[in-house]
This record gives sequence, C-alpha cells and structure tokens, in this order.
Amino acid sequence: MVNSNIPGLNDPNSHTHLTVDPKTAEKDPEDPEIEALNLAPKARTAAYALKKAHPSIKFTSGRRSKEDQARAMASNVVKNRKWIEETYVSSPLRKKCQDWVNNNPNKTTQAEIKQGLLSVFNTAVDDDLGKFSKHLSGMAFDVQPVVNNAEKIKKTIRGLPGLVKFLEKEGGLVRWHVQF
Repeated sequence: MVNSNIPGLNDPNSHTHLTVDPKTAEKDPEDPEIEALNLAPKARTAAYALKKAHPSIKFTSGRRSKEDQARAMASNVVKNRKWIEETYVSSPLRKKCQDWVNNNPNKTTQAEIKQGLLSVFNTAVDDDLGKFSKHLSGMAFDVQPVVNNAEKIKKTIRGLPGLVKFLEKEGGLVRWHVQF
C-alpha cells in the first residue's frame, strides 16, 4: 500500500506530512527504547519520527529472531487456532505454519506451539522468512494501542515516510502493527 493517496501527505502544511532529515536524526541523542528494537534503517527513522511527534508512544516489538517470532505467533494461536491464516498473506510458509497447527491439535500450550512453529521456521530460507513477517527483517514494529489521542497518533503513523502497511488489528486481535 502506497501512501500517495492520503490527502495532504505531500502538503508541507499538513499534519500528516512527516519528514526526517537523516543528518539531524543521526545527531539526535539515541533513544534506548527505539535502539532496543534493532530496526532496519527505514523503520528506525520512522520510529524516531513517531516518538518525536508523540513522546508517550510505547513500542512493544521490533525486529524478532525466529524464536521470538514463533513465541509471538504462538501466544495468538493459543487464543485462535486459525490466527495464522487470518493474519498473514498467503504464502508457502504461512501454509506450512498453519498446517503444523492443524496437524497438531494436541499441542495447545504457547510453549508447545512455539516449538512447532520454530521447527517450521528452521526449515525456511531467509528470503521466505523476510517476506512472511517484516518483524524478521527489522522492517516492522508494533505500538501499544492507546485510547487517548489515538486518532492523532494513527494519523501520524499513516503519514510516516516509507509506510507500506498499518494494521490496527491482526487476526481479530487489537495490535498496532507498522510495516515498511
């Protein structure tokens, strides 16, 4: 999804227009919370822009290892066994993950499901992993959903440079997922 169709995005007087001068961004003091996310440069720059616009924002996830991704997915699969197919774009890796869940109905704990999904990830090539979840390549971060000031924050997110996707829900669960 390209943001060029967002009204006012290219209008410098619009509040949806965010620009970050890379020279200035490098001189700004580093934020330990953002640095801990281990994001790719484009996502990192956007995270700094978002936090500058909304200092109270809380990031809940950034780049993930295969194990971290499996754990995050497993916590959702415990609540909804169809969560993977309801959340991820159709791909061979999504099918393998969902097939593992479907073929292992006796695996119901987060730990068991995490191990199963991790076993699927360990057979995948990096390119497939990066396409499956942008968290695995550092091109996505999650933000703690808020009630106060939510529309203003969501408007800022939608105006972030390089944004590809912003989800307010994933598989029916409230999650603010920001992807580049």
